Amino acid sequence: MSFGQAASRADGFPRIEAADPCPYGSGDRFDGCCRPLLRGEPAPTPERLMRSRYTAFLVGDARYLAESWHPRTRSASIDLEPDMRWTKLEIVDAESGETSGTVEFRAHWRQGRERGILHERSRFVPHAGRWWYVDGDVG
Repeated sequence: MSFGQAASRADGFPRIEAADPCPYGSGDRFDGCCRPLLRGEPAPTPERLMRSRYTAFLVGDARYLAESWHPRTRSASIDLEPDMRWTKLEIVDAESGETSGTVEFRAHWRQGRERGILHERSRFVPHAGRWWYVDGDVG
């Protein structure tokens, strides 16, 4: 299934059903991969948190994006674009330690006739039994 062509919700974001493959390409069913994280289960690693955040961008889940973003650096608002389709995720590098983690990735997108790649090196920290997105360098 191409999530850029998946059935859309009323708000324009793709609808991902429980039995569909997880959008980031794990090959696992959505209900056994990112869906539990989007519903509040803590991500076990920075990489899994980043993958679930990619999925949240894809499905338009601003609540999850805010709740997984460290309060110290969280944006006051999260603007999502329903006509932007995230089409592929590539993990370039991932490192995880006891006090921090980083994930470098490329997220492919299309919006109308435009296509692009967001290349970011994201930083994560563990706190209160879960990993949090802190910020990232786009390059």
